[in-house]
Amino acid sequence: MQILRHQWEPYLSYGQLFEFGKNKVVYLQGEAGRGIYYLKKGGIKVTLLSDKGDERIINMVPPGMLFGEHGIHREPYLTSGTTTCLSTVYYFSDEAILKICKNHPEAASIYTDSLIYKFRTLAEIIAHLDSPVEQQMAFYLLKLVQENGNASMNQTAFSKYIGTSRITVNKIIQKWKQNGYIELKKREIIIIDFHKIRAIASYHHAN
Repeated sequence: MQILRHQWEPYLSYGQLFEFGKNKVVYLQGEAGRGIYYLKKGGIKVTLLSDKGDERIINMVPPGMLFGEHGIHREPYLTSGTTTCLSTVYYFSDEAILKICKNHPEAASIYTDSLIYKFRTLAEIIAHLDSPVEQQMAFYLLKLVQENGNASMNQTAFSKYIGTSRITVNKIIQKWKQNGYIELKKREIIIIDFHKIRAIASYHHAN
């Protein structure tokens, strides 16, 4: 994903600039797509609402990434995008995207690569839904570090990633801390032993 970051920067002049406060909905799952978005500054959490009404965080968008890619050509948004802090967002309508791709043909592949990445992420989430909680936590922790360079997330948000209680998440985090796998620094989880966390992420999946 690091390869995709900031690749959309040359086309920002085609978009509309918006400032969003914390916990503001940028787009909503199920509503007709209005276009796509680019996060210039701040943070976006992407959530998926199940048929049962359970909300799960499936991605944390770092600055420099497109999001809401599935909302092109009036297609319904498959997820919701909400700010985690004061954020600067660029909005690109269908018309703007057509203009970008006409003037800059290489932009189409950047958009396509980003869309494919998001669908792959969604598929990974679905594949791990029935895995044990500890395995899911290890998987998401590694994913967060890979995508954002850190795992800056409180335990309540982490529990929404897994779809379990904060108490369960806390027990596993404390166990990992005692075993020397991780350290806790303010809101950030720092992996000390990547080998052990990777082993936990793959062990249950293989069995």
